[in-house]
Order: sequence, then C-alpha cells, then structure tokens
Amino acid sequence: MEDVMARARAGNGEAFRELTQPYRRELLVHCYRMLGSIQDAEDVLQETLLAAWQGLPGYEGRASLRTWLYRVATNRCLNARRSASRRPAKEWDVPNVEQPEPTRLGEVVWLEPIPDALLDPQERYEQGESVSLAFVTALQTLPPRQVAVLILRDVLDFHAAEVAEMLDSSVESVKSALKRARAALATRKAAPPPGSAVEERVVAQFVAAWQSADVDALVGLLTDDVFMSMPPMPFEYEGVDAVARFCRAIFGAGRRFDLVPTRANGQPAFGAYVRGPDGVGHGTGLYVLTLDGDRICALTRFENGVLARFGLPRSI
Repeated sequence: MEDVMARARAGNGEAFRELTQPYRRELLVHCYRMLGSIQDAEDVLQETLLAAWQGLPGYEGRASLRTWLYRVATNRCLNARRSASRRPAKEWDVPNVEQPEPTRLGEVVWLEPIPDALLDPQERYEQGESVSLAFVTALQTLPPRQVAVLILRDVLDFHAAEVAEMLDSSVESVKSALKRARAALATRKAAPPPGSAVEERVVAQFVAAWQSADVDALVGLLTDDVFMSMPPMPFEYEGVDAVARFCRAIFGAGRRFDLVPTRANGQPAFGAYVRGPDGVGHGTGLYVLTLDGDRICALTRFENGVLARFGLPRSI
C-alpha cells in the first residue's frame, strides 16, 4: 500500500484509483444522505475525488485515508448545501386529473431515491433506517453542520474527536450539535425486515389494490397518519382521508397501472406504468413504500426520469 500511495502522490492516476476505489460507494451514499439527491451526490463525489487527487501530496497520514476522504467529502457537501440552487418545485402535471386540495406544501422537493443496488449489503440490511426516505428527508430540514455530525457520529461511528477534526470544530461543539440533531429526529418507525413475510404480504396486497384501483382495499393497508408526497411537486397529503381522496381522483380519471417491483432506500419500490389504449404501459414514475409494522405509513412518488437508474424501461 505504501508503494501505491507513493505512486499516487507522484501523480499516477491508476494508483490513485486503486487507493480510492474501495471507498467510492460508501462516499456516494454519504453524499446522498447529506444532500438528499443522488444526482447531486454523484456530482459532489466527483468534486471530492478531484479535490483528494489535488490534495494528496498534502495528506500527512495522521488520520486513515478513509477518514481523510470523509473529511473532504463532508466539507464538499456542506459547501453544496450552503450554496446549492436546489431543484425548483414543479407544478401539478398529471394529465386529465384534477388535483385534490393538498394538506400542505413540502419543502424538500429535490429529494430523489437511491437504488438498493448502490447500497452496501450492510447498509441495506443492518442500517436500513439510515438510508430510508424518512431519515434522508428529515436530514434535509436540519442545519447542515448538525446533519454532518449526526451522520458521522451515529451512522458512520466516527469518534467525536475525529468529527471535530473533520469539521475544524471542538469536541464540545460536536456533542452539542449531535444532541440537537438527535432530538429533532426522535420519531422512528418500526419497519419489518426487508424480505420478511410481513413485508412481502403488505407489498402483495398493495400491488393487488393499486393495480385493480381498489381504494377501499388500499385504505385498509394504511396507517391513520399515512403521508403521501411526490417530489419535485411540493404537494403533500397527510392522513388516511386525504390520501384516499387523492387516490380516488387518480383512479376516477380512468388511470390504471401495472407495477414492476424494485427496491429503493432499503424499501419496497415499484416502477409505475399507466396502461395505454394500445396495450403499452407508459412509465409514469416510481413509488416507494414506507412500512410501519404491517401497515403503510408513507407513499412517495417520484417522476419517471428516475426509472433508468433502477434498470427499469420507459414503457412495457
């Protein structure tokens, strides 16, 4: 490894890639947690690697290479959160459907899903909550430094002193930020394990209800405080009555769907295809389910532009 480091310091690109390749996927997920957008995360990861390449001669080895890379990535993410021109909110654009009155307007319209294929198996199964849509969304509402501290300490298990060094801060400041961030994210859901019998049963029931446009069956799967969102459109529906009203508007307009299963953020997800009169299903978006026990507590709909990331076609 010392030989590889020496060659990388001397400007050998292959050696630098060999040094950093083991960390690229976890750094991408780190940037995604910080930013809430996989596209932004990919951009910041490239900035991180370029900065690391340029800064490698100054790397003194006092911290591990992994820790140093996280320092570079975290600070690039903080810069992005302070200066980013986030993706703007979008108007209602569901054809031939009159929009029901939303419960409220959401602020995190730049949220995007991350395919499970990009997650390390440990993140997928042992740390599923740390990549869940609810967790990533909540992070976007916190001050940037609190987000960085919470992820570095509670998700990645860096010591307080290491985090203070990464952020050019004090241990006391890190502890204070962590306390405030934990308090803000105290509410948690009890999702069943991925692939469990409970998850499979709820998912099968959801698919049957959605594909048959059976709103009553769908309502029977929802928690009373179920939450529905659809970034980049800011419209949100909270409570079983509001979500049922939304679904009746969609199905009442004659839209019928076929669902193709996938996974996003460690959660069940589906490519949604509107059945056309020609027999072709046209991709309209991606649905991600959040489960609480044996009920659905959140349904998030993303636009069809994300389908390709999941290996899903635009039509079936």
